[in-house]
Amino acid sequence: MKQNFFAEKVIWITGASSGIGEQLAYLLARQGAQLILSSRRTEELERVKKQCGSAKVTIVALDLGKEESVQNAATEVLAKFPRIDYLFNNGGISQRSLTVDTDISVDRRIFEVNFFGNILLSKLVGKRMVEQKSGHIIVTSSLVGKWGFYLRSAYSASKHALHGFYESMRMEVEKDGVAISLVLPGFTQTSISQNALEKDGKVTASQDENQKNGLTAEFVAEKILKGVEKKKFEISIGRTEALGLIVKRYWPSLFERMVRKWSAK
Repeated sequence: MKQNFFAEKVIWITGASSGIGEQLAYLLARQGAQLILSSRRTEELERVKKQCGSAKVTIVALDLGKEESVQNAATEVLAKFPRIDYLFNNGGISQRSLTVDTDISVDRRIFEVNFFGNILLSKLVGKRMVEQKSGHIIVTSSLVGKWGFYLRSAYSASKHALHGFYESMRMEVEKDGVAISLVLPGFTQTSISQNALEKDGKVTASQDENQKNGLTAEFVAEKILKGVEKKKFEISIGRTEALGLIVKRYWPSLFERMVRKWSAK
């Protein structure tokens, strides 16, 4: 990661109260960026802000599952900051339930947060970036945004949808100097599995072994920033699971056999 590449840049990070978003905040604070941190849990954002030391940090509450909250947060941020250089659209929720057992309200909830809230924020901030003729939107998808997986039907579908949306948006805004990157993390040591929704919408409150043994959130955040510096279209990060992208493309039958051997948790 280049030293001071993000210095003085205005950067908005959603999902900044934990995991990858939190680690992005720390790395960017050290580079001297001006940060806007958002999530539902403002008390956790205060903790992250304190850990950012002397960096300039603004906290803005945001619930991606509620359209009004997204609209209000964007209004507040765009009124205070004439320019937004980077939007790390990182917030989201996961799932751990069988497709046929999952109430449709859970599927809708996952899409409201992972897709509709996500794209609404990008539309609002993207318009400002088009006007200023520069900017970069970084969207956290997942490796399961490229293939389906056990217990994650709605989560995987919501991530697949992000790819179609942002690949289209990229072609529209690149002429205006706006870049878009999709991030595809594999297993990462975050609380995503603990906060995942079960079939009835209840939180699992348990950590998957895959997440527990995954890459650290700090390592993933560093890889993301390196990819952002290069304006990569897709930034895939993982261990053996990341190889699935190559195997699926060139040997789809082998991939189908391989992915079925992976543990669902």
